Amino acid sequence: CTFPEFLFSSYSKSLSRSSVRSRMSLKPPKAYNSLQKGALIWDPKPLQVKKIFEALKKGLNEYLEAHQAELDYLSGRHKDTKRNSRLAFYYDLDKQIRSVERYIRKLEFHISKVEELYEAYCIQCRLRDGATNMKQAFSLSPSTKASRESLLELYKNVQECTEDMCFIEGALEVHLGEFHVKMKGLVGFARLCPGDQYEVFVRLGRQKWRLKGKIETDDSQTWDEEEKIFIPNLHEKFEIKVTELRGLATVLVGVVTCDSINFFTTKPQAIVVDITELGTIKLRLEVLW
Repeated sequence: CTFPEFLFSSYSKSLSRSSVRSRMSLKPPKAYNSLQKGALIWDPKPLQVKKIFEALKKGLNEYLEAHQAELDYLSGRHKDTKRNSRLAFYYDLDKQIRSVERYIRKLEFHISKVEELYEAYCIQCRLRDGATNMKQAFSLSPSTKASRESLLELYKNVQECTEDMCFIEGALEVHLGEFHVKMKGLVGFARLCPGDQYEVFVRLGRQKWRLKGKIETDDSQTWDEEEKIFIPNLHEKFEIKVTELRGLATVLVGVVTCDSINFFTTKPQAIVVDITELGTIKLRLEVLW
């Protein structure tokens, strides 16, 4: 049977009203990793976005709770100081309290913005799924001029929803913060000998970090760089490649990938990555969000 035309008409109006560009005045800034020229991702990944959103919201709430606890502590001291009439210390505490209160308001706004973006993303995802299901239903019905026009319109709606989802993914990336990655050295026990030289290459999307290190005679390690800032990405994982430098030749030690889903937290994360399959050489990193 032919798919009811009035359902499609109603659905199209709903889709038009819910368009991201009509509902939200979002303009993609230059910092959007997914919206850089030539790098637009036309394959949204709702499950990955959901995981990142939940981790991000949890991390932001951790920061909010920590600063709320600090505010409660400072407020208690503020009252005690006021009773003791130590005016200089009192005004200093008052200044700290106002600073923490401002930061808390910024965090609350940040959380609300992230929630707003994810809610809009979920709406576009449901609309795209609905349009896809209707397109499949129309394709099974007898071919008529009306059904062909409906299929064409549904195809446009699917494309629009996909574009809007990618647009929101780019907007969400702006709110992911920064990862400060510190090099803590290689661990290899008997595999690491004085005089050995290694190169570590870390990539996150288009961001790259290449550093060289040497094993000293006292088993300590020296590296030409110790810290790098990475901008989190919704779609990319950390790729780590370690090679041993032997004169003009290089020997590949191992290549691994590392998910960043657990890095959205208030405390520095100590990361130990097995570079070789047997774990005979490991890489130690510290990540602060």
